[in-house]
Amino acid sequence: MARMHSRKKGKSGSKRPVRKTLPSWIRYKPKEIELIVIKLAKEGKTTSEIGAILRDVYGIPDIKKLLKKNITKLLEEKKLKQPIPEDLLALIKRSISIKKHLEENHKDKVAKRGLQLTESKIRRLVKYYKKTKKLPVDWKYEPAKIRLFIE
Repeated sequence: MARMHSRKKGKSGSKRPVRKTLPSWIRYKPKEIELIVIKLAKEGKTTSEIGAILRDVYGIPDIKKLLKKNITKLLEEKKLKQPIPEDLLALIKRSISIKKHLEENHKDKVAKRGLQLTESKIRRLVKYYKKTKKLPVDWKYEPAKIRLFIE
């Protein structure tokens, strides 16, 4: 399949090894990993940042095999889940930075097109998250108000 807005095919991302057993070199117990994840979430890290930190600093390749649940489910159980999903938040931050750029560079047509594409992605994601009940039904993407919420 082609990419969403570029007509290019693109390569897919890297794949994890299909290994059913836990590596023998992991020295952390599941309870310790839960405590580390909770500590990182309280520091304000996102789920992907937590996963990268666990992989790079603690040497834990896959949390799902150890805890039998992913980071998002663990944070939901501990009531530490963020109100806005991470991918939507990243798109909103991108649109804010493009708008800031457009305030200084009014004639940048490429940036205007990028803003249109980003905001259409945001609207599609909001519709999906409302349908799957990850966002409240009355939640709206209003660029002026959301800028204050994010910053």
